[in-house]
Amino acid sequence: MSVMSLLETRGLKKSYPQGKHSVEVLRGVDVTVDKGEFVAVVGPSGSGKTTFMQLVGGLDRPSAGSVRLAGEPIEALSDARLSAFRRQKLGFVFQFFHLLPTLTAEENVCLPRLLDGESYAKVAPAAARLLERVGLGARRHHRPDQLSGGEMQRVAIARALVSDPVLVLADEPTGNLDTKSGSIVLELFRDTVKERGQTVIMVTHDPRAAALADRVIRLRDGLVEPDDDREPAS
Repeated sequence: MSVMSLLETRGLKKSYPQGKHSVEVLRGVDVTVDKGEFVAVVGPSGSGKTTFMQLVGGLDRPSAGSVRLAGEPIEALSDARLSAFRRQKLGFVFQFFHLLPTLTAEENVCLPRLLDGESYAKVAPAAARLLERVGLGARRHHRPDQLSGGEMQRVAIARALVSDPVLVLADEPTGNLDTKSGSIVLELFRDTVKERGQTVIMVTHDPRAAALADRVIRLRDGLVEPDDDREPAS
């Protein structure tokens, strides 16, 4: 791994059993992502985008190959160590928000650090600052059912950033939003992570989202397509 590299995957493979056979979703993916990069991962349905995200985020384990993130070979970590690594080093933004309905926006943002043993009094100021940054300072005491879809996704982005993760993983962050809300969320997401110098890998089928990235990685049939001069494609 080079000095600037945050993530390297080498020979990354993932197969799933299907009856008496297995389906090979990833067939040997080699990817390097540098610190501070905003990378979009695109490709047709079934290309392995979400599987790649799950392996990089330690949500699943590879059938073969390696994932080295921030110097850690995460495929070799125990379940307990991997769980702690995810909480402390990674931020996740999902299509369906995954906010707890009984908590306020601020409480939802605080949650990752509360689960790591910090007090609410210590975490709340950082959560409030992030909600202010994503335009929700006045709505920090609202519950999810009092927020629009775009507002809920902005809360989810603030939650992903509250632990100051080394890598933010976004899986179709605008997939459940209308066009206007999606554009607002994408711009806020890009600007906020750039200001904070964070590294982002975003899986998307949306060419608008991919166009905001520094670099596009295309997956097809479980492999990375060679770089060329094409425009980002879904």
